[in-house]
Amino acid sequence: MHLTLLKCKLHRACVTHAEVDYEGSCAIDEELLKLAGIREYEQIQIYNVTNGERFTTYAIRAEPGSRVISVNGAAAHKAAPGDRVIICAYAAMTETEADAHKPTLVYLDEHNRVTRTGDFIPAQAA
Repeated sequence: MHLTLLKCKLHRACVTHAEVDYEGSCAIDEELLKLAGIREYEQIQIYNVTNGERFTTYAIRAEPGSRVISVNGAAAHKAAPGDRVIICAYAAMTETEADAHKPTLVYLDEHNRVTRTGDFIPAQAA
């Protein structure tokens, strides 16, 4: 049996561009891709904290150091510049792999600068 677990995420990234006429995908600063462990062309889920939209696309590289998060193609209708989003990638693994797995968590500020990284999410308090 394989389980699907959170592989990595960019938490509260700020959308910098929404390009309807660009070939579909989400362009992400190459440095952020590498830090999170998201591969170019990997399927990603995007959760728009600002408007509640949730959608699937794939990642492409944006210029390193640009801090670009560009939602492109049809998905551009689901996000606007300034929206805060959570960008996640998932991985299938065996139960044994899942027991040892720790996700890569990258937390960003409103300028897509890294504020911290981690590998676990604390239990939510009541």
